[in-house]
Amino acid sequence: MALFFVFLLTAVCILVSLAVRRRKIRRGGAIGQDEELMLPPGSMGLPYVGETLLLYHQNPSVFFASKQMRYGDIFKTHLLGCPCVMLASPEAARFVLVTHQQLFKPTYPPSKERMIGPSALFFHQGEYHLRLRRLVQGSLGPDALRALVPAVESAVASTLAAWDGHVASTFHAMKRLSFEVGITTIFGGLLDGRHKEELRRNYSVVEKGYNCFPNRIPGTLYYRAVQARRRLREILGEIVADRRARGDQGSGSDILGGLMRARDGAAAAALTDDQVADNVIGVLFAAQDTTASVLTWILKYLRDHPKLLDAVKVPRLATTAGSNVIVATPFMRTQEANPTIDRCCFALCPAVSILQAEQMATYEANEGGRRPLTWAQTRGMTLTHAVIMESLRMASIISFTFREAVADVEYKGFLIPKGWKVMPLFRNIHHSPEYFQDPDKFDPSRFKVSPRPNTFLPFGSGAHACPGNELAKLEMLVLLHRLVTAYRWEVVGSSDGVEYSPFPVPRRGLRAKLWKAEGDGGGVRSA
Repeated sequence: MALFFVFLLTAVCILVSLAVRRRKIRRGGAIGQDEELMLPPGSMGLPYVGETLLLYHQNPSVFFASKQMRYGDIFKTHLLGCPCVMLASPEAARFVLVTHQQLFKPTYPPSKERMIGPSALFFHQGEYHLRLRRLVQGSLGPDALRALVPAVESAVASTLAAWDGHVASTFHAMKRLSFEVGITTIFGGLLDGRHKEELRRNYSVVEKGYNCFPNRIPGTLYYRAVQARRRLREILGEIVADRRARGDQGSGSDILGGLMRARDGAAAAALTDDQVADNVIGVLFAAQDTTASVLTWILKYLRDHPKLLDAVKVPRLATTAGSNVIVATPFMRTQEANPTIDRCCFALCPAVSILQAEQMATYEANEGGRRPLTWAQTRGMTLTHAVIMESLRMASIISFTFREAVADVEYKGFLIPKGWKVMPLFRNIHHSPEYFQDPDKFDPSRFKVSPRPNTFLPFGSGAHACPGNELAKLEMLVLLHRLVTAYRWEVVGSSDGVEYSPFPVPRRGLRAKLWKAEGDGGGVRSA
């Protein structure tokens, strides 16, 4: 009898599995024609946990790359309690994020939505999302950013001054910077010190538990993060209540004021305090860790490629007899300086640096840094911008994004079932030799020509592309300007290896010592 029940249970499991693996759906454009489709190849791992432990046991980039190598550009897995279909081609990313975005709603695993807040704009579609996106973009548009340049420059100066003379984690320093810029953008410089420190402390706890396996065990990082998230909601409630008590809902471009003035739907109801809090935390999440991670990687890449810094710090054309030093103005093609040189200034001579020539030209134009940077100057940092773009590609901080199929979808002959998570793999695309020659080489010159469509997606794509990408790039440009013209730094210890906090950063956050330069511009050296 026992054997019969075992046989019966096995048969039921097989039938259920087949029901999941094969499903009749209506093929798009072929009305009335049904077709049986199979799920993509791949492995679902262990019951409930799937392949989550395998993912976190190794470098996620290795995990996804090995899966792609084994199964191809579309494969299935099971992560963080969710069945997933992974897509690793530009065409698939465009299919999900742009041309057929109506079939895929933005979503994260429940554990991550809980941390940020279910009303955050990047979890939504439709009118609610469009209205809030316009609001956030209005606070991060060209006019708003132009006005923010002094505040960003001040935050950069304060961050580097606090680091001066000390060995510290680059990542932690960059987090302090991005937090200050995020707070200014959200609150418009109107936040008191007590609330700012409470936000900083509790947000730090949240981010430490963000990538942890969800559980309800007291004392774990995830459990502490949930408690800290509740406290963040209370703090933001106090800030909103204080503003309302003063009759101040903001009249400028700060994001909180815009959220407090916003209306939800045709009924013209104000956003609830929960909706306001979720969106503030969402913006802070998007503004801090990703930008800090990229800034840290930029400094590592500059350390690993010192020729990017060594010698383009004199903003005039010169050649030295008997040497290989060639210095040119920022936007000058080297063949204009010397007919024997037929490559762009990206093609470095041993002592030529892309970054410092451009930045020192701006520095001298500003009377040795005595005048502030302007928005127009940051927009003219073409070569520095290319270094940033290549850093974004190499680091691929946002390795993938989450979507959820709202209906059964056919793609490339495979079934993507309704309710499954769908994840375009940006890192796999950015590191494919099919789209980027020698993809593991740090080479800003590749951005002399725009990448092929849908192959470079550091800020996502489509209606849910990051609305704060220009603010992030502004931070990077201002930081690099101040760093390479006024400071020297050296990396302390090994910078090999990657950690996740929650986004990838160099080992130990890239520990480095920083000190003020003595009148000859900045630079980097290895300890």
